[in-house]
Amino acid sequence: MVERGRVQSPGTRWSWVEVNLAALRRNVSAFRRLIGRGTQMMCVVKADAYGHGAVPCVRAMHSAGADQFAVATVNEGVALREAGVEWPILILSEPPVDCVDTLVAHDLMPAVYTADFALALGEAAAAQNRVARYHLAIDTGMTRIGVRRQDVVELRRTIDFHRGLECAGTFTHFATADVLDDWDFALQLNRFREAVEALRGAGLDTGLVHCDNTPGTIMHPECHFDMCRVGIGLYGLHPADVTRPRIDLEPVMSVRGRVVRVLYPSVGDGVGYGLTYRVPKQNIQIATVPIGYADGLARELSNNMEVLVNGFRCRQVGNICMDQFMFAVDVNSARSYRPNRPVEYGDVVTLVGEDGDEHIDVEEMAARRNTINYEVVCDFGMRLEKIYT
Repeated sequence: MVERGRVQSPGTRWSWVEVNLAALRRNVSAFRRLIGRGTQMMCVVKADAYGHGAVPCVRAMHSAGADQFAVATVNEGVALREAGVEWPILILSEPPVDCVDTLVAHDLMPAVYTADFALALGEAAAAQNRVARYHLAIDTGMTRIGVRRQDVVELRRTIDFHRGLECAGTFTHFATADVLDDWDFALQLNRFREAVEALRGAGLDTGLVHCDNTPGTIMHPECHFDMCRVGIGLYGLHPADVTRPRIDLEPVMSVRGRVVRVLYPSVGDGVGYGLTYRVPKQNIQIATVPIGYADGLARELSNNMEVLVNGFRCRQVGNICMDQFMFAVDVNSARSYRPNRPVEYGDVVTLVGEDGDEHIDVEEMAARRNTINYEVVCDFGMRLEKIYT
């Protein structure tokens, strides 16, 4: 049972995300063993490391065997550099041409798939007497970003003359790597191999060749190539059920708060905006926790989720507010809450994580929201203070 006196919590607001860096390192090590020594490992830390906090996570990941890192935006890369991160950082898409000076100044590698952007990047690098490294992104069938596979050689021949440019990698992204025996995956992989061979046949350096994301890394060792890009699995979350038997991962994030108000309302009293829940009988406690939809607790979960208190499940009631939610405690119930005492001010409430023999995982919350685990952890990372253990 989570004991309130032994739990570290912020002094300014009783709501927080706990990040278990030891579990994170063990997950990185598990992937490192899966990939093998001959292949580099790129850890994806976009969206503030999927809500877990990019800077502490990057340092923990590198200590466990990560070689490179990937982010989604230029600002994410700059923030890592300003925090002292010196290892290679890839921007996973081609950013606006206006930021080429920033990319060069901070030694950030963008994805490249248009000649105009690449040449502007080369000019910016040459003006600073530097060489800008980039990764060529190839669209093999996801229809999101990248140069079309039939145009890869032409693009490289258009830009390779520039002394300010160096191709450090060539990559694609799979749409269905988590589907067993999938025709579309096989087609994408074949197209990628053909594009890489076309580049090499034209005498063009591909740099590090990489295509496996988290499910690809787990399910398809035949295409680990020079590097694997691992994302959601690092944080102890599986991208699909088919990956669960193949690698053991530990959840890294827990979400907790403390009770800031508790009372016994009268029978018939309503709770929250719209009064969507009314107290049905006597001896029902209503407790308030300072976590709301601005903290990532989706409003669509209103009256449709549970929390853990003193090792037992309790039902959330009323509409979830921007900064708070409420839950109900039936202190006389023989089937639910039975810790031999009512809920009290300051009690620890777990939204995601373990408390005694009970646990609520991210997948449970994702299923209630009809979404994926990626979105749940990213949402909780937006505003809640993070405590690293």
